[in-house]
Amino acid sequence: MKKNVLIIASILTIGLAKSQKLSDYNYVAVPQEFSDFKNTRSYGLKTLLEKSLKAKKYQVISDNKNSWPADAITNPCKVVNAGLEDDKNMFRNKVILQFKDCNSLPVFTEKGNSGIKEFEEGFQDALKQTLVKIPVSNPVAVVEKPSETTVKENVTPTEETKVSANSSQTSAVQKYTNKNRTFQKIQIADDQFILIDGNSSVPFATFRSTAKKDVYRVKLNSGESTIGYVENGNITIEIPKSNGEFANEVFLAQ
Repeated sequence: MKKNVLIIASILTIGLAKSQKLSDYNYVAVPQEFSDFKNTRSYGLKTLLEKSLKAKKYQVISDNKNSWPADAITNPCKVVNAGLEDDKNMFRNKVILQFKDCNSLPVFTEKGNSGIKEFEEGFQDALKQTLVKIPVSNPVAVVEKPSETTVKENVTPTEETKVSANSSQTSAVQKYTNKNRTFQKIQIADDQFILIDGNSSVPFATFRSTAKKDVYRVKLNSGESTIGYVENGNITIEIPKSNGEFANEVFLAQ
């Protein structure tokens, strides 16, 4: 009975995720360059796509998660990812525009083709045909990424409790203070987390783990690189000074 309930719950969750439409999203991640157009300077396709998306009320963001708004970092499933494929043949310039959700499932796919033989004009003409089909953004609550569930018939209540506790701990946002300022620590990968100023959605610092436990390489929002470490639950960053020295800034865990 327990096994059947878990399977049904998993199917329902995945089904909800698949039901999202492109217009349900606000954030669209557009890559710096499309893999099929790397050697062609993109023919202005990225600019054309971004302009159209913004005109239809979407918020265009980079595919670099470090620069995402805080709510998108916390729930990546609020972001739909844009992709553009070169589908040309000998006679026509053709493209496939596709948007995928956080599970890499297609949300929107549209093909365009043009009889214009010149690559730049032809690809732009083909893309324009797909852009007219993009709906205006009308955001709704986006289903979070369903976790991969391994169904076991003999799972004890104790084991289930441990799994639940670990999941809650992973998703929790920790708060820190520094000189009357509040910061949030958000874990974006097993080896990476960011500190976000409570008054801004832009990361104050990005931390990547090193070979030494609790010691991190840190990239500040100023572009400077330094180191940081965690000690007694608090975070310390060595902030570079103009005279070449460093000052320790301590962020106290709340």
